[in-house]
Amino acid sequence: MKKKLSLMFIAFGALAVLSGCEPLTIFDPKGPNAKTLSDTIILSIITMAFILLVVYTLLAFMLTKYRASKTPTDYEPPHEEGSHLLEIIWTVIPIIIVAFLAVVTVRSTSTVEAQPAGYDNKEPLVIYASSSNWKWHFSYPEQGIETVNYVNIPTDRPIEFKLYSFGPITSFWIPQLAGQKYAMSDMLTTIHLAADEVGSFMGRNSNFSGRGFAEMEFEAQTMTQKDFDKWASDVKTKEKPLTKEKFDELLKAEHVGRSSYSSTHLEFSPAPMEHSEHMKMGNMDHSEMNHGEHSDSQENSEATHSH
Repeated sequence: MKKKLSLMFIAFGALAVLSGCEPLTIFDPKGPNAKTLSDTIILSIITMAFILLVVYTLLAFMLTKYRASKTPTDYEPPHEEGSHLLEIIWTVIPIIIVAFLAVVTVRSTSTVEAQPAGYDNKEPLVIYASSSNWKWHFSYPEQGIETVNYVNIPTDRPIEFKLYSFGPITSFWIPQLAGQKYAMSDMLTTIHLAADEVGSFMGRNSNFSGRGFAEMEFEAQTMTQKDFDKWASDVKTKEKPLTKEKFDELLKAEHVGRSSYSSTHLEFSPAPMEHSEHMKMGNMDHSEMNHGEHSDSQENSEATHSH
């Protein structure tokens, strides 16, 4: 009786907690890349639910068919040889399941890592998104403006966020528009997305980065291209330029509100190189080092030979 009451208490407690949760916005995508990720997650959940259904059905069948019965105390069950067919089946089925999920995941990842489908002929809007302490800086090189803790983007146009950090590793994530990707201090990473609808969507840092992590959120507002151009023009003409002194002040602050500037910090604090360029430079440095070592060894060898 006490065990039943405990289980009921746990069940009601779980329902009470879950009833206060926010809606899972990842299942309400507003862009093509976000929809690809949402569909992949739903397919994975359905696959796992089907597996559980089969397993629990077989469990109920086995418990019913082979349950203990009233038999004589001297009863000895007959010897049963193992079934090679069954052993092959329960080995092959997990391999098929893992292979299926792996193919789906790889294809989905490849899709979201590229420019969204249907936007191949449109020039992407490039926005540099950088994090510092527990805030976000958004630089628009094309418009020559910058915002803090909010970002506006046009609909029906591909967006490329170039991510990096002025501090610890963070993770840029707008659940209804795209998946998450890490922002690091020494290289750029790129996340592609597009918005199909006008609206306001919350973005956040999904990687723990200190005591202010929970408040590290920003608003991503999508609008028509006409409204976006008007907003960018207003910021360019009405807001003050971002100076190096002001930017250094922003970097040192832990939490700040929203703000806009008529210039970007990229003019005096350029972004790090792309990840691919970083890897190329690393390989070049390694090659030059090996070439230098080879030259030194060759010179030493020649000197020894001359001696």
